[in-house]
Amino acid sequence: MMLARIFPAVAFAVAASIGACSILHAAEPQTDDAHNESRSKLWHLVHDICVPAAAKATYPPSPCAEVDAAERAAQGYAVLKDRSGRFQYLVMPLARITGIESPALLAADAPNYFADAWNARFYVEAARHLALPRDALVVIVNSTQGRSQDHLHLHVGCIRPEVRDALRRLLPTLDEQWRTLPQPLPPDGQKYRARWAAGESLSINPFKSLASALSAGDRMALHSLVMTGARSADGQPGFILLSARADAVKGDRGNSDELQDLDCAVADEVAH
Repeated sequence: MMLARIFPAVAFAVAASIGACSILHAAEPQTDDAHNESRSKLWHLVHDICVPAAAKATYPPSPCAEVDAAERAAQGYAVLKDRSGRFQYLVMPLARITGIESPALLAADAPNYFADAWNARFYVEAARHLALPRDALVVIVNSTQGRSQDHLHLHVGCIRPEVRDALRRLLPTLDEQWRTLPQPLPPDGQKYRARWAAGESLSINPFKSLASALSAGDRMALHSLVMTGARSADGQPGFILLSARADAVKGDRGNSDELQDLDCAVADEVAH
């Protein structure tokens, strides 16, 4: 069970101890001449360093902040401080899963890595030294063309204030069906499909939800998948799921990192 979920103070201590750690920049796509070996750095980091450290009861299992092996190790995950910004973390499976295109994510017994990533928001809050409202946080998985690593990694961090505000305005148009948003999202005017998922905690698997909504001939590999917390007009908690599609003609690589704010400016609103 995730220690940070039970002992928030531990999360603050761990975040402080690894806050200066810069292991790998996994957000930006590499150039075409990048070596295949470099695209496996995250996998080797988790499998060869973090997991053995956790097996020795080292806490935190540096360079990771946490290794949660669950009841079945193949369904566990690791949490790593991302090199991008001070408040961003990565959540990665312990099993070898290349990315959003993997059929393993759609298996009947597939773990809900988005739920794990949402739970890991405590590390973001700890790094920021502030409890954040649910709509201040975002989880992002990029398409195959929009990532630099071939091991599934979910970016957990703060959402850009203007994106949050746009989604608040658009929330009344959402229901539990995937639909194209009537307006593109800032900061780059990218078009997204979106749906609403009600509940304080995540009750659906976003990977499976998106896969079931793709039209014939479409592929998960082309899509980014994003989740942010929200509250409906009557105050009920839930989540907004978003997906953008890579478009080679337009030079869009299916990367949704622009929705996150490395400086976590939304926290300034809470602090004041």
